[in-house]
Amino acid sequence: MISSSLPELLAPAGDMSCFLAAMAAGADATYLGLKNFSARAGAENFSTTELARMVDLANQNGRRIYVAFNSLIKGSDILSAGRLIKRLQRDAQPHGLIIQDIGLIEVARQAGFEGELHLSTLSNISHPRDLEAVQKLGVQRVVLPRELSIDEIRQMDEEAPENMDFEMFIHGALCWCVSGRCYWSSYLGGKSGLRGRCVQPCRRIYKQKGREGRFFSCQDLSLDVLVKTLADIPHVRSLKIEGRKKGPHYVYHVVAAYRMLLDATGTPDWPHAKKDAEALLDMALGRPVTRARFLPQKDVRISTPDEPTSSGMLVGKIQFEKKNGVPSLPFIKPRLELLPKDLLRIGYEDEPWHDTIPVTRRTPKAGSCTLRLSRHKMPKAGVPVFLIDRREPELVHILQEWEKKLEACRKVESPLVEWTPHLPRPVRTRRQQDYLVRSSLPQGRETRSSRSVMTALWMSANTLRAVSRTVMPRISWWLPPVIWPDESELWQRLIAEALRDGATHFVCNAPWQAGLFPTENEKRRPHLTAGPFCNISNPAAVAVLAGMGFEAAFASPELSGEDYLALPRQCCLPMGMVLSGYWPVGISRHGMNQVRANEAFFSPKGEAFWARNYGHNLWMYPAWPMDLSAHRQELEGAGYAFFARLEENLPPNLPPLRRTSEFNWNGSLL
Repeated sequence: MISSSLPELLAPAGDMSCFLAAMAAGADATYLGLKNFSARAGAENFSTTELARMVDLANQNGRRIYVAFNSLIKGSDILSAGRLIKRLQRDAQPHGLIIQDIGLIEVARQAGFEGELHLSTLSNISHPRDLEAVQKLGVQRVVLPRELSIDEIRQMDEEAPENMDFEMFIHGALCWCVSGRCYWSSYLGGKSGLRGRCVQPCRRIYKQKGREGRFFSCQDLSLDVLVKTLADIPHVRSLKIEGRKKGPHYVYHVVAAYRMLLDATGTPDWPHAKKDAEALLDMALGRPVTRARFLPQKDVRISTPDEPTSSGMLVGKIQFEKKNGVPSLPFIKPRLELLPKDLLRIGYEDEPWHDTIPVTRRTPKAGSCTLRLSRHKMPKAGVPVFLIDRREPELVHILQEWEKKLEACRKVESPLVEWTPHLPRPVRTRRQQDYLVRSSLPQGRETRSSRSVMTALWMSANTLRAVSRTVMPRISWWLPPVIWPDESELWQRLIAEALRDGATHFVCNAPWQAGLFPTENEKRRPHLTAGPFCNISNPAAVAVLAGMGFEAAFASPELSGEDYLALPRQCCLPMGMVLSGYWPVGISRHGMNQVRANEAFFSPKGEAFWARNYGHNLWMYPAWPMDLSAHRQELEGAGYAFFARLEENLPPNLPPLRRTSEFNWNGSLL
């Protein structure tokens, strides 16, 4: 175990073998998901009875377990979520919950959870002024975005409340879009990344004017030896390895490598530990790696469009032999020995024959390993095959020893519990003005709000200067979905300028942005609405917003029609929604790599997209808008008080508009 002066090393566990591998390799803590409400629904995950034994084993060895409860929850989920948290507290007592949805803060409190509450990176706490608002909600730790540099992490640390801890990723998969600000998978097919169902459309091949490549497919993050720069940052108390869908080989090697590096920090053993740790990371079967934005003085590309960024080690290419003119089953001549239960990946994620299969028998180097694949996934000759998980005898033996320790831990029965939420009484609201949301005024001219529609502007220095003081109070000012630490002074200045010039109404697109506004003068306190990027989907979250001083809220655009119609009558604030316009599929801090902004690019299915820089972020849009206007009367009847239309100045070369989207209206938001 490490000394208390160093951050904890936090490991992923998607199944029991990975949990035991993390324990064996020296992780101080493990994070894992349950069968429900996990942002990695594709992992095997755990039951409460399994978790109770795992927590017992962790406690016996001075370790900690955090449960990733970090899925967006719908109103219909609140009852089952509360009952599950109550069972967790009764039967397992994990050391903390990692949550995305602010409604779960209230649910966990009412269910009697006694562990720590950590806000996931999906909650998008990206700015120093966010932290005070977070702490007031009773949160002990925030998971920082992967996009921060070491200088920005230090800035967050300097301005953090005394008892606030930071958790940050040091190794594992990167996303092109900011966590909690990606709707790509959901917009294309209803499988939401905010609910752990992302199908990774960013990993596909895209085309633009004769160029094609995996422009948005990221390499893995690896800070490796740079972790020693984090050891002296007081609020950085947890260093996190991503990979709940990885196998025990990956978990063991990566944890062991960072264990070496942390233990050797500040000691004469550092050069030797550095060499051994780098060798272990090379054996972990991950993707090619990058340090992303961690070192601000280096312009690092996180994607290599001309090369696949898939995990695993290339072990061979598909071959066929013909017998009597009939092709045999596919096989490979492996470049290294293959062991039973090794896991192979066929091709790449966006190819029709992509699959993962276990090795059934030992195959020597250059021997013949037959691959038994489904007929509908039969690959071509020459398709690469990768080793993505190993079952070497040494690791198998280690895991067996830890399995014996787990078997000796306490066993519990976990009967169902009763629990009823207590939420503020829903309100009946009158119709309010709709919003017409623009990035700039048309032809630079001021517009007057009508009785039924209020002009809304995405807030920036340019839009503020384009509006006179007489019109300022009649504009709704929308803050961006992400504000970074290096924008701190800019946004404090812009908000102060807007308030001085008479602005009264603001839409915050992260709940924590309420912390940017002064509270000392209640008479001049602005009217705050929680915007659509706050991802509000249940009445418990709305109750938390009300306690933070918000006067109204937008529902998440991801909701299904059934969930939309049920929400307003459950909520204690007036509710609105984005009715039509161009909703981004994602927001990124990474610059375009070989793709031009304001020009159409196309998916393998011919779907058109385009991107535009707004401030410090890149906004990516589908070329077809969402439009729920046909359901307006039904939504008004359900209790929605206001609606918004998002306008965009479209690039000139987009293909002709042939469709609109109802997003997830007819689906179930998987």
